[in-house]
Amino acid sequence: MVSHSKRWFALALLCLTGFMIILDASIVLVAVPSIERELTFSTGGVQWVPSGYALMFGGLLLLGGRISDLLGRRRVFMTGLVLFAASSLLCGFAWSGDALVLARGLQGAAAAVLAPSALSIVMTTFPSGPDRNKALGIWGATSGVGGTAGSLVGGPVTDGLGWQWIFFINVPVCVLVVALAPVLLLDSRGPGRRGFDVAGAVTVTAALIVLVYAVIEAPEASVSRTVLLLLLAAALFVLFVVVEKRSAAPLVPLRIFRSRALVGGNLITISWGLAAFGLNFVYTQYAQLALGASAIRYGLMSAVLAASAVVASMVGQHLVTRVGPRRVAFVSLVVAGVGTTLMTQLTVTSGYFELAFWGLTIFGAGLGAGTVAGSIASLSDAAGEDAGVASGLQNASFQIGGAVGVAAVSAMATASTSGTTPIALTHGYRVAFAGVWVFLAIGFAGCALIKQVLEIHGAKSGHLTSVVATSARRPPAKEAPCSSSD
Repeated sequence: MVSHSKRWFALALLCLTGFMIILDASIVLVAVPSIERELTFSTGGVQWVPSGYALMFGGLLLLGGRISDLLGRRRVFMTGLVLFAASSLLCGFAWSGDALVLARGLQGAAAAVLAPSALSIVMTTFPSGPDRNKALGIWGATSGVGGTAGSLVGGPVTDGLGWQWIFFINVPVCVLVVALAPVLLLDSRGPGRRGFDVAGAVTVTAALIVLVYAVIEAPEASVSRTVLLLLLAAALFVLFVVVEKRSAAPLVPLRIFRSRALVGGNLITISWGLAAFGLNFVYTQYAQLALGASAIRYGLMSAVLAASAVVASMVGQHLVTRVGPRRVAFVSLVVAGVGTTLMTQLTVTSGYFELAFWGLTIFGAGLGAGTVAGSIASLSDAAGEDAGVASGLQNASFQIGGAVGVAAVSAMATASTSGTTPIALTHGYRVAFAGVWVFLAIGFAGCALIKQVLEIHGAKSGHLTSVVATSARRPPAKEAPCSSSD
């Protein structure tokens, strides 16, 4: 066992890694206009830069957790760090749009290994009780800050050093953590010797990639081509279900979808991933391309959304324990819809405090409370043996929703834009903002599935109220004994 003081140093190291992983999902949105100006992309192709990371992260997250359980969490954690550093270097040195998209996909795959192994180490470093609860709270808060800090950090880095440095800054962090990991971190493995469901991971990730590709290409492609791509994506999803039914160690045991709370909670989570990533992507395009704002200015303009979300997440967590996640989620979706409606009224002459400030603030309030409610709802009915899978699925849902959301709003904006003037661009962005309402409607469908009696029971479970939806984490189904090599 590790000493009491050493545990907290280990936690700091793991939280630094978690912060970096989540930051990389959001910081790139600030740099997208600069990247598009310097590299060559096909129409709408630049959206693969944020989507490629989120797709690989979400699609491979459950497989990454299984790998860390079976091969040793510290070993896999350190390997993931090396891969993350190498892919970050490839991103920074990318010589074309295609090279950057490929490197971002590799970076997302590395994150899918890092995130669950880091959280598993937290779980095995701290014994069950107050210290573990405190550690998980710190982990969740740090990851949450990483998700909201991208606009503030990305602006100065992009304008001051160049967009390449939003990737280069990962390298010294990875080197530091790799150097200290053998000294501070325990190694452990999960119980049992179940195999890897590689076929399941490959089919579901392939299905998601084809789906996103179909959405991106829709404005320029023929109807028949788009329909064929959508049918191919559907066929791959069906194949994934067949694989999961026949697998001895499936990534996602299909029995868990019998829970209305789990299905409803994940629909709410997907809705927030779609809406949050989608609205952020459109706003950075509007601010930097239509208004001509610098990356720093955009970061300051959008910071209000992050601040509002952080405050609302704390309020939402408090409310969920009293009225249940369904009511909190429903009201939060309505609030976010009001903010979205304000964003649809933006013009090239709109003053910041006239519309954007209020739209972002109100949307952020809905996002903060709603993600907490969706997260708790998705875990409220999970049995002990399925807790790890349910948590991983919930986090994957948010990332996958984000990838599809960026693709969808990009396609909406492209299809609705008839020129390159600020007025023409803004018209397309307004249509894309309106499309966010469609994403929120998915969340309302999720609310309808959740039974109020069940959700209140789940909300009163003390361990569930510490879940933060913005953190990418997958606690192991059971705590495994630690094997220290210190």
